[in-house]
Amino acid sequence: MSKVVAIGIFDGVHLGHQQIITTARDHGDVTVITFDPHPVSVVAPERTPTQIISLKDRIELLKRAGAKAVEVINFTKEFSQLSADQFIEDILIGRFAAEHVVIGQNFNFGHKAQGTPKYLAQVGPKYGFDVSIVKLAEDRGSAISSTRIRSLIIDGQIERANELLTRNYYLIGPVVHGEKRGREIGYPTANIGLEKLATIPADGVYAGWLTVEDQRWAAAISIGTNPTFAGIRARQVEAYAIDQIGLDLYDKVAKLEFGFRLRDTLKFDGLAPLLDQMKIDCDQARKLTSN
Repeated sequence: MSKVVAIGIFDGVHLGHQQIITTARDHGDVTVITFDPHPVSVVAPERTPTQIISLKDRIELLKRAGAKAVEVINFTKEFSQLSADQFIEDILIGRFAAEHVVIGQNFNFGHKAQGTPKYLAQVGPKYGFDVSIVKLAEDRGSAISSTRIRSLIIDGQIERANELLTRNYYLIGPVVHGEKRGREIGYPTANIGLEKLATIPADGVYAGWLTVEDQRWAAAISIGTNPTFAGIRARQVEAYAIDQIGLDLYDKVAKLEFGFRLRDTLKFDGLAPLLDQMKIDCDQARKLTSN
């Protein structure tokens, strides 16, 4: 069997990424090369993209997609200076002894991204490896990409993002102390502390699931600044575990899966209409997450 290498950033390990791994598996056991931090954060820090999944989860999902091994290259300023040929010689040949290389058609490499898929295919035989260039997977006439999925999430189009990811989008973080207003009104919520590069869905109310340790509950998830109550507050991501009483989740790590968008954030004229709407939200979330 050939020594097969698939290269990419693979943020999200979405449907298109999975197709690259599937193509690579047709040629043998696959070693995936990925990069951290995101190359853009090194070469153009002002354009650093938000993150769809953590590096740890990226590795796990790549293996679940069929990679036998995942190698993470620390993307530094020095590494970014490698020419296309140096990348081939030092990494693909010197480090991985690649005999077959698989990349997506939009993957460039080497200093200033001068190494194109076409160039890699041209010089591959000289270095002793074959090249497979995978056409970008499409959905509804547009290429599936991490950039597109990121935009869908930020726009609150969570169901569409989930389709392209082939799983529920999720956020992970510690349960932190908030204003405890939810507890006072009968809907105690878990406020989630997030990494600064987390991709946060648009303000609004969502149906999904809250997982802490080995417990997973249906949840109503709220993102926003709670405009019904007076004062200026930071944007919060909080989840109410439906029908659960007396949970103590502080300082535990929580996973929030987003399944469905229910509505935009609204400002209510007092507590009573807010509570009426929260009951409607929870009833809808309970129904959607039980199917």
